[in-house]
Amino acid sequence: MADDEDIFSTGLVNSLFALQLVDFIQNEFKVTVDNEDLDLDNFLSVDAMDSFVTRKLGSVAA
Repeated sequence: MADDEDIFSTGLVNSLFALQLVDFIQNEFKVTVDNEDLDLDNFLSVDAMDSFVTRKLGSVAA
């Protein structure tokens, strides 16, 4: 599986696991996932999540 592959369309992630994934990201990277962050594009692939966390960490440091 490539880091840019859609994890939802492959069936690796369902709606319940998506909630667990958001919780994991918040706990692991100490970021807050706000309501406006709950956009599928932020969690569609490993690359998308990496970009999302990088943006969130950048906004925390600013």
